Amino acid sequence: MELRQLRYFLAVADELHFGRAARRLHMSQPPLSVQVGRLEQEVGVPLFERSTRRVTLTPAGRHLQERARRIIDEVDGVRAEMRDFVDGMAGQLAVGFVSSANYTVLPEVTRRFRAERPRVSLSLFPLTSGEQFERLRDGTLDIGIVRDDLPRTVSGPVLATEVVFEERLVMCLPRDHPLTVRAEVSVSEVLDVPMISYPRTLMAGFVARVDDTLGIAAGAMRVVEEVVHQETALAFVAAGVGASILPESVRQLAPPSITVVPITGSPTTRLLAAWRESEDEDAARHAFIGCLRTAAALVSAA
Repeated sequence: MELRQLRYFLAVADELHFGRAARRLHMSQPPLSVQVGRLEQEVGVPLFERSTRRVTLTPAGRHLQERARRIIDEVDGVRAEMRDFVDGMAGQLAVGFVSSANYTVLPEVTRRFRAERPRVSLSLFPLTSGEQFERLRDGTLDIGIVRDDLPRTVSGPVLATEVVFEERLVMCLPRDHPLTVRAEVSVSEVLDVPMISYPRTLMAGFVARVDDTLGIAAGAMRVVEEVVHQETALAFVAAGVGASILPESVRQLAPPSITVVPITGSPTTRLLAAWRESEDEDAARHAFIGCLRTAAALVSAA
């Protein structure tokens, strides 16, 4: 028994006329009659009573009409569900993000994507840039939101990146530090302050961006602590352990015990979307990156 035969049978059962059913199916009547006859032979019972004037369903035909309609509806539903997966309207998406994305693009992109793709299960993972690149390569992440980092050249899947958001770097200082009265802090003044920094192995891009900001003086920076998350850096700054260079969006998180001061020259830091390149375009991933661009534009315009 083939699905095609069931569709043919249902057309005749609905129309109770082979000619009208054939026109509905966009085929000629003889092949339709042949297929219905084969179905009757296969099930071993007549499905229609035929006369020169009318066609009616037998009791077996009425039973099969109900069963066949449920079967066809179920198959059509499965096909629609599979199309939704192909079109990115259903499925799963795993997204990693650096903690600083929490205060810029992440809330808006999450809200927007879930509104546009409610049947895609979106899982979010707070990870450093380095951790995200590893998980992108092993396939446990679909998209990463990383800070200033570019994928290192290693064997394995090729990773693509796109800059989605840019903001200034700022100096976070304990409230009672003498530099808090300044309109901006110069590179030379940074070197006089104990600094809270980040491990290069996990956050190579951001550390390199700070190094670029300090130039040849980067090697002279007095690092007293290395931390993984900016929330931890702020806690150390608030405790008076030292200062830290962070993205400007940290203003939303900084307590009153911390003063945020711009850095001379307004150096910037960037958030990038990262994903595995492949020949087959992932529709859900593409939609998320589109939402990410929109979210970043809204944050930039605010």
